[in-house]
Amino acid sequence: MAVSEQPKGEVDGQTVGVAVAVPEPFGSYLRDCRASFGDPEAQRIPPHITLLPPTDVPFSCREAVVDHLASVAKSSHAFTVHLRGTASFRPVSPVVFVQLVAGIAECERLESTVRSGPLARDLAFYYHPHVTVAHHLTDEQLDLAVETLEEFDCVFDVTEFLLYEHGADGVWRPERSFAFGLPPLAPAARQTAPRRRP
Repeated sequence: MAVSEQPKGEVDGQTVGVAVAVPEPFGSYLRDCRASFGDPEAQRIPPHITLLPPTDVPFSCREAVVDHLASVAKSSHAFTVHLRGTASFRPVSPVVFVQLVAGIAECERLESTVRSGPLARDLAFYYHPHVTVAHHLTDEQLDLAVETLEEFDCVFDVTEFLLYEHGADGVWRPERSFAFGLPPLAPAARQTAPRRRP
């Protein structure tokens, strides 16, 4: 199966993405903050940690994709994410995000496994797990995002990832969840597990 790197609006397929959702009440808080910065994407993109960026998948390959994601989830361990503070990709990209301070290695492993098999594709940038809170705004708006969320701090358990579909109205909606099949690793195992390097 061939997947394309960017959404192209082809009628014989659909644009999908895979992500870890930021749960409530944190998700709604971050969405409301993003809207307050003047970002129109706040109402179209739920707060999330990307595992697979927007990718076009032919309808004929949908079953293979679902089977692949189910297999990845079945062999994945639950883990904890800690979000704290803000950072930016400026000047390379006009993006402000909430940082992961725990759960980075686990997201890296998931991303590399999800982006394989029927979903194998190249990336424009090295994978860096984060939660976007402002994108393509003025410098003043981006600065406001940095300042508003610089003390944001939350912790949550990750026990699944979601397959999202990009609607004709521009809204990303969760279409299916994939629960992890394995319990969290013991602390010693988490410390010695290798991290994927760029």
